[in-house]
Amino acid sequence: MNIQEIHNLFLQCKSVSIDTRKIEKDAMFFAIKGENFDANTFAAKALELGALYVVVDNVSYVIDERTILVENSLETLQELAKFHRTYLKLPIVALTGSNGKTTTKELINVVLSKKYKTKATIGNLNNHIGVPLTLLSFTKETEIGIVEMGANHKKEIAFLCEIAQPDYGYITNFGKAHLEGFGGIEGVIEGKSEMYQYLAKNNKQAFVNLEDPIQIEKSAGITSFTFGVHKSEANVNIKKIEANPFVAIDYINFSLKSHLIGLYNANNINAAVAMGYYFKVDENDIKEAIEGYIPENNRSQLLKKGSNQIILDAYNANPSSMAVAIANFLQLENQNKIMILGDMFELGNESQQEHKIIVDSLLNQNESTCYLIGKSFYENETAHEKIKFFETFDAFAAYLKILHFDENTILIKGSRGMALERTLEFIN
Repeated sequence: MNIQEIHNLFLQCKSVSIDTRKIEKDAMFFAIKGENFDANTFAAKALELGALYVVVDNVSYVIDERTILVENSLETLQELAKFHRTYLKLPIVALTGSNGKTTTKELINVVLSKKYKTKATIGNLNNHIGVPLTLLSFTKETEIGIVEMGANHKKEIAFLCEIAQPDYGYITNFGKAHLEGFGGIEGVIEGKSEMYQYLAKNNKQAFVNLEDPIQIEKSAGITSFTFGVHKSEANVNIKKIEANPFVAIDYINFSLKSHLIGLYNANNINAAVAMGYYFKVDENDIKEAIEGYIPENNRSQLLKKGSNQIILDAYNANPSSMAVAIANFLQLENQNKIMILGDMFELGNESQQEHKIIVDSLLNQNESTCYLIGKSFYENETAHEKIKFFETFDAFAAYLKILHFDENTILIKGSRGMALERTLEFIN
């Protein structure tokens, strides 16, 4: 069966699934192998649960005419997504970057949805499986598709661009994330810039932050729509940015105050505003969309626990995002500051050095008490009256039981694997 025939069957389905625990009635189920399982074994279960068709790559699991046998289920999913994207012919905005992808994607979606029927990546389904699933969620009713692309090694963004074929691209930034897979910061820049290379090769357009010299350099020669602070040459010229703690921005014709915390979120907002201008969304609608967006899922959330104000940013962390989060926190006009910071993962051979850089940066400040948690921070333990080190979260949790937090402003940040949101249980 060729891909067009599979696509014809797909159009009869209401959704696509790769997990029988979340399958919907009349879905097309793709049996994708994982490291520790073979989803072909769930084909019959998928049909029992209401799947209209199942795609398998093992002849032993062919059941009846509802089974589509292919050579490789994952490759077929990707090929089907690419075919479907071509079939729909809708404009697609793609974005990648080291930090802020998901927040920026959400902001773009709320802005553009003021004028268009948009559909965007759900959560952070942004890899070689998530991007195809996102594309297959688009329909004839979708007017603009927004696709988030993640990567932890070179050639991944290039591969995802070939599937999604974006008309517009944006790179949030180039930071010290996934250094182990990229082989260092130069590898990160090279890998993320694969999006610019795709746009250039296919005569597509980029959205560019003129505050970032690397973006300016890497997007040279590409048709661009730009934004920047006090940049007369920018398409969107920004007059003023503040964050204490929420980001407030003055543009030429209007001002807004967001529910996002930290100066590092300003560029995420500015990118969404720039796209709003480009796609001719009314300024009042842009303002309303940004001001109405409230972050969740442990991303830059402002919470109250007792008399304490908490900035919860525990979804992810890398050296770049950690450094800007700390810098932003220290500039807040609050007393009684506390930082609870967890290890940063996927740094490879750079891990010890990058954790040491963070520790060293904290030695020069006396504004905040710091609790550093995890083996990598613990290996850099240094005597300092305002910094305490804990090798594990359990050790920190035991210490927390004897503490009493009262009228503090607290930053909680660490990699997802640290699950530092558990700290909230110990704050009254």
